[in-house]
Amino acid sequence: MLQSFLLIDGFAPDSSTPSSAEPVPASGPSGLEATAETILQDMGFRVQSASSYHEAQFLAAKADAVLLSVAPHQVEPWRQKIAAVRSLPLLWWCDRRTFPSHECKLHHAIDGMLGPGMSALEIHCALLLAVNHYFQRTEWQQEREQLLSRLEERKWVDQAKRILCEIKRISEAEAYEFLRKQAMNERKRMSDVAASIVKVYQLLQDENQGGRKR
Repeated sequence: MLQSFLLIDGFAPDSSTPSSAEPVPASGPSGLEATAETILQDMGFRVQSASSYHEAQFLAAKADAVLLSVAPHQVEPWRQKIAAVRSLPLLWWCDRRTFPSHECKLHHAIDGMLGPGMSALEIHCALLLAVNHYFQRTEWQQEREQLLSRLEERKWVDQAKRILCEIKRISEAEAYEFLRKQAMNERKRMSDVAASIVKVYQLLQDENQGGRKR
């Protein structure tokens, strides 16, 4: 379960990505962002605030989740910055400054939302849903990357088979068997062997074409 938060304050004067939204009177003694921090701290969570990328980069290593108190147009830039450091559940603090219009679109990578009007029970439920969404999202992302990787490997193998069929005058089945044995002998993946064959073949083709032009 979540125990600590990195709170990204997109409205701080020294923020690396300042908001263009108009200032709104704060609902608490220290402002809306401080209210988010106070609410979570009162519930027993550890909260560390950052207003710049360098601060966030350092503090992300110690956080279990990220809470973005930023304007809608800042969500994607901050998502990319956090993702470059570490994969974490991503939540959005929703109030009059971060969500100034009902026409705002929520980014698909946001795992959940919190707000100043939520009770402790509602926040706990929202966090449970956010964590579940985060695990599902990362699982889908991993499956997508694995699928793309397999497609890329299949592309190299298919190209290498066509080259072997042309050069060695063998069938596709024989070309596949050749790749399989070569991979075993070299203790490499078949796709790596196939990629080497394709790249060498393309290099030789380019050299032959260059020689003909001269």
